[in-house]
This record gives sequence, C-alpha cells and structure tokens, in this order.
Amino acid sequence: MTLNVYLSGEIHTDWRERITAGSEDLDVEFSGPVTDHAASDDCGVAILGAEDRKFWHDHKGAKLNAIRTRNGIEMADIVVVRFGEKYKQWNAAFDAGYAAALGKPLIVLSMPDHQHALKEVHAAALVVAEEPEQVVDVLRYTLTGRLPG
Repeated sequence: MTLNVYLSGEIHTDWRERITAGSEDLDVEFSGPVTDHAASDDCGVAILGAEDRKFWHDHKGAKLNAIRTRNGIEMADIVVVRFGEKYKQWNAAFDAGYAAALGKPLIVLSMPDHQHALKEVHAAALVVAEEPEQVVDVLRYTLTGRLPG
C-alpha cells in the first residue's frame, strides 16, 4: 500500500528532508507546496501578469497556490502540517483546517511552546508530534505495524 503524504507548513527548516530521508525504506510518496519562497510569492504575476498594487500581486499568488495546495491535500492519504518556531504560518493553519474538514488524517508537527496557541489545530489532529522523526515512526507504524527501535 503506497501512502500519499502531503507536507505542508513552514519552509525555513529541514523538517521535510528529515521526513523524506527517514522514510526511504517505506512505500510513501510525498508532495507539498512550492517551497521556493520567491517563486511561491511571484507565481501569480509571473503567469498572469504584473500588478501595480502589492495586494493584487499577493492575491494572484495566493489563488494560484491554493489550486496546488487544495489539489495536493485532496489527493493525500495523510496530511502533515508543520508549525515552525520563527514564523507565523497562517497558510499552515488553513491547510490543517482544510484537511480536517475533508476527513484526512492529520499529523501536526509543532513545538511544546505552541501548545496553547495551536490547541484547536491540535484537537483536529490524530497525531501531534514534536520531531520529524516521530512523523517517520507514525508513517512506519501506519504501513507496517512496527514500533520504533
């Protein structure tokens, strides 16, 4: 059984690489948003034309990215959403809510310091993890029934 896993959330740390590297022996296919910040921000104007106002520049990019994000979440078997330390990921909160609304199994990856701020997001998740390696262990257990170690 191949699991399709969508990796959403912050783009400033190596959490995606840690999960994909740890899952090399598992039958998992990963997808996610465009993680090149400039490309993600500018995709709308690059494809649909320039805008004089920043609001419309951002609006075009957000709408175009929403197509990719919604499609990826809808096709996923499991959605992992990472809330990082340094930046506020409002899009990650949307992705978590969208996945939960679709009934997708949701794994939230966040730090203990954010437990209160993310309590509603955590309530929607089936798993709340603190480290990418815990996500790998969840995927391994899901696919094989094996515990870590």
